[in-house]
Amino acid sequence: MRHGLTSFALACLAAASAQAHVTLETVRAPAGSYYKAVFRVGHGCEGSPTRQLIVNIPPGVQGAKPMVKPGWRIEIDRAPLPKPIASPGRSVTEDVSQIRFIGGPLPDTHYDEFALSVKLPDEAGPLYWKVSQVCEQGRVDWVEVPQPGQAPHDLKAPAAVLEVVPGEHAGHVH
Repeated sequence: MRHGLTSFALACLAAASAQAHVTLETVRAPAGSYYKAVFRVGHGCEGSPTRQLIVNIPPGVQGAKPMVKPGWRIEIDRAPLPKPIASPGRSVTEDVSQIRFIGGPLPDTHYDEFALSVKLPDEAGPLYWKVSQVCEQGRVDWVEVPQPGQAPHDLKAPAAVLEVVPGEHAGHVH
């Protein structure tokens, strides 16, 4: 019984610390798939309400489309691609690089989610989403990426991470 209580306490502690960051609802997805990225915001900036969430689209992620969020306006930045992507009937030379949700406010004592749809890269591996949380007073940039051998829980402001796993057709040419 004591082991069960210890495990429960550790699970609660892990859940509480997970709420301390901007995190992804789903943390694993197949390479090359379409993915709904849901960013969880569990608090403001040291008591101050959140007024803006800025999501930087990781390299290799394509076609980001934000979900409409009542009470928030959305701004989208585009940037040139390093290499054009062939698409039916055209060549795509730029893509979404950043999405900003502006509005609210989201009080420090409340929780909310911000969603967007994307196509994931064909390669498996960790995909780090750098997100900035701008509040009425203050800002937190959740942008730290662990260095080789560094434990992710050692980071003060970790980027949200998605583990991209080999897809159903990994290694096959379509």
